Amino acid sequence: MIHRNINDQTLALAGLFQAAGLVRDIAHDGRVNQDSFAVCVRSIFETDPDDTAAVYGGSAGVRYGLELLIKQFNDTRSPQTMEVVKYVVSVLHLQQQLAKRPAMLQQISAGVEKARGQSAHFDITHTNIIASLASCYLDTISTLKPRIVVAGAQGHLSNPDNANKVRTLLLAAIRSAVLWRQCGGNRWQLFFSRRKLFKSAQELLAAAGPG
Repeated sequence: MIHRNINDQTLALAGLFQAAGLVRDIAHDGRVNQDSFAVCVRSIFETDPDDTAAVYGGSAGVRYGLELLIKQFNDTRSPQTMEVVKYVVSVLHLQQQLAKRPAMLQQISAGVEKARGQSAHFDITHTNIIASLASCYLDTISTLKPRIVVAGAQGHLSNPDNANKVRTLLLAAIRSAVLWRQCGGNRWQLFFSRRKLFKSAQELLAAAGPG
């Protein structure tokens, strides 16, 4: 059952920040934290969770996202923070568009189910599964306007495996944006509930334990 309290909203927002942060990491560094990446991929398949925490395997699963969220509240002007926030805002906008397109939602659901079938034979982050999820994103969400333009080193972004990871992470970001809305999250809370979200993120990060 999805609850509409501040901790659930913070978890979903941390999931979104984690996916956006990993997109930035791949684009600039050409690498990604595998554990954090796996959590994002797994969240795409968690379509009927018992609660919000189950989508990410608890607060420890979105430790990186919680750290980024706290950093955003503390340091809004650094280029790295602004880049992640830009992706987050773009994803929230696309999610609103997507909510008005039931046919596309059905198409995404079919694409996710196809990839879920592959997960019976491969590890969750296997290139075949990532390619399948990336294709699902490419055929659906990437057709919405304005498209998310990922900035970074062309050498990293032109790598096919990296490109598939980025698209998969953007699909995971959309998943978290949907969850954020289901938890009662909206854009006004990002302005008017900042203090509550910040405190919740600190408490959830403390509960996650050391990384």
